[in-house]
Amino acid sequence: MKQQKLQLLLVALLLLTACGQGKKEDSNEAAGTNQKPETMITPIEGTIKFMNVAPGHFHASLVQKISYEGVDPVVYVYAPEGPEVQNYLNRINDYNNRADNPTSWEEKVYIGPDFMEKMLAEKPGNVMVVAGNNAKKTEYILKAVREGINVLADKPMVISPEKFPMLEQAFDVAAEKGVLLYDIMTERFEINTILQKELSQIPEIFGELEAGTPDNPAITKESVHHFSKHVSGKPLIRPAWFFDTEQQGEGIVDITTHLVDMIQWEAFPGVTLSKGDVEIISAKRWTTDLTPAMFQNVTGLDHYPEYLKKDLDGDILKVYSNGEMIYTLKGVHAKVSVIWNYKAPEGTGDTHFSLMRGTRCNLAIRQGEAEGYKPMLYIELDNAKDAKAFAGDLEKAMTQKLAVKYPGLKLKQVEDTRWLVDIPDSYKVGHEAHFGQVTKQFLSYLRSGTLPDWEVPNMIVKYYTTTSAMKKAMDQ
Repeated sequence: MKQQKLQLLLVALLLLTACGQGKKEDSNEAAGTNQKPETMITPIEGTIKFMNVAPGHFHASLVQKISYEGVDPVVYVYAPEGPEVQNYLNRINDYNNRADNPTSWEEKVYIGPDFMEKMLAEKPGNVMVVAGNNAKKTEYILKAVREGINVLADKPMVISPEKFPMLEQAFDVAAEKGVLLYDIMTERFEINTILQKELSQIPEIFGELEAGTPDNPAITKESVHHFSKHVSGKPLIRPAWFFDTEQQGEGIVDITTHLVDMIQWEAFPGVTLSKGDVEIISAKRWTTDLTPAMFQNVTGLDHYPEYLKKDLDGDILKVYSNGEMIYTLKGVHAKVSVIWNYKAPEGTGDTHFSLMRGTRCNLAIRQGEAEGYKPMLYIELDNAKDAKAFAGDLEKAMTQKLAVKYPGLKLKQVEDTRWLVDIPDSYKVGHEAHFGQVTKQFLSYLRSGTLPDWEVPNMIVKYYTTTSAMKKAMDQ
């Protein structure tokens, strides 16, 4: 009798559980895009400790340009011998000794050819920061997650089609180990890009995203960079390997990482993508040519290292730093291109162009001479006869939606069919500050033990896109 009652009780509990799950599913379905499913990782409840591995790129120091609550000021550095690690340490010292908001980092440094093995053996921290030579970065990432170490990686996490499966494996292992593997996508924190995305999600303004064609894509992202530049107010000395595409990566898999990420993030916010959503239509690559004097100016070296001699034409160094791809993402045509010049004209710098074409208007970020080489966001209408009605809708959307979320935003009509989004300077924190913002996002994921379900799949799709484009360009 008791056994029969127990069985009846179990059946009742199972029915209640099933009903509860059904209600939850119905609730999720009704909520639609308002739902934010999350992926679980093992949260860090105590102190977060950084291990900075082979900090050969200045981005490694920018992660530490500010301090973070709950992060140990002691940073364990493991690096090969060379000037790169000293340049990194010099910048950290500058941050520690600046007059305004100085940091208090304490660097514990190990130098040696076995730096990676040493780090894995000692494992004094729980987060590996890696920003440097990309030749073995994917391998370092895989080794770290296998040891249960969270990873904050500078882009790109992979630079060749051959190593893309290794990156996929690293994400699989990270999921098994419950650790976070995350890349530094600074452009998600740039205010013009944020507002371009926000505007594209207002149907009465943007309409719907066009599908576009290969000749007239719905989304265009173009980025121009320069080898000679200043960082934190000082001339940047680049390591010689930065000009070896076998170590740094070609342009089509480097800076394009940001551009492809922006396309995914803006065009399909909150959508989990897959490799099957991507089709590479065309891709190409070309070189930037550097003279010995140019090379010496940016590296401090008066000769080319042996590993660069394969890329010499006479005494001209030919660097495959430029690339372009046209592809579709879920049927939407996109164009991505990156160009590296030696040095920007006086008073200019790196520039960015971004265009999203909607059925009602286009959203364009321009950074040319007319903008004083500073990024500015425009709302552009094709049909002048619709301008008056559109202007009313635009003003309403700005005052009732965007300006509520971003106080101080204003519209400035610059032509009959063209408006500038006037953004207060307080939102323009600058590229270097974005590294701290990304790191704070990463730390919040670590603390909560959750991140949006689309983050990891979309990182994989992003690197599938860049490496597939490289393969396409190499095969042509």
